[in-house]
Amino acid sequence: MRPRLLPREIMADQGDGRAWLRPVWQSIPRAWFLTVTLLFAWLIVSLWLDDDGYLLGLDGLNLIIHEAGHFLCSWFGDTLELYGGTILQLTVPLLFAVAFTRRAEAQGVALASVWFFQNFLNVARYMADARVQLLPLVGGGEHDWYAILSRWHLLQYDTRLAAVLRAAGWVGMFASYAWFAWQGRRDPRGARVASHEPD
Repeated sequence: MRPRLLPREIMADQGDGRAWLRPVWQSIPRAWFLTVTLLFAWLIVSLWLDDDGYLLGLDGLNLIIHEAGHFLCSWFGDTLELYGGTILQLTVPLLFAVAFTRRAEAQGVALASVWFFQNFLNVARYMADARVQLLPLVGGGEHDWYAILSRWHLLQYDTRLAAVLRAAGWVGMFASYAWFAWQGRRDPRGARVASHEPD
C-alpha cells in the first residue's frame, strides 16, 4: 500500500457523460457525529460567553505549543524565534488535519480544523494587545506582536488586523463544522464499500 496525502479517489459519473474525481471518506459513526457536534456546540457557546476570549483548557494547550515554538525556532536565529510561537501554534493542528485526511476520517479532520481556526481567535487576542500590552506574558520578555507589527510598520493597525483575523477564525470554525455535517448527511454506504477497494 503506497502512502497518500489525500483520501482514496474514485471516478464519479455526474450524469452528463463526464466523470469527476472525488475523495471517498470513511463513514462517520453516529456516536462520533454526536460527539463532534456536542464538542463544537460547547466550544462556540464557551467562546461566545467568555469575557476575555481565553478558554483555560484549550488555550492553555495553545500557549504550551506557542512557547515550544519559540524554543524550537530559537536554534535558527532571533527572527524565526519571534515568529516561531505563532507558526507552531498554527502548524500543529494543521498536521493533525493532514494526518486525519490521509486516514480519510472526517471527524478527525473536522476537530483539527476547528482547533486550527480557534487558534485564530487566540492569536487575534494577542495581536490586538500589541500597543496596550495589558496581557501577562509568560516569563516576561518581548511582546511578539508588538515586535512583528513594528517590523511591518503596521503597529497602528493592530486592532483592525486582529478583528479581521478573529472574523476569519469564526468563519473557519463554522465552515469546518458545516463540511463535517455535510459529510455526515451523505449516504455512507458508497464510502464504506469503496474504502475496502484495494490500492
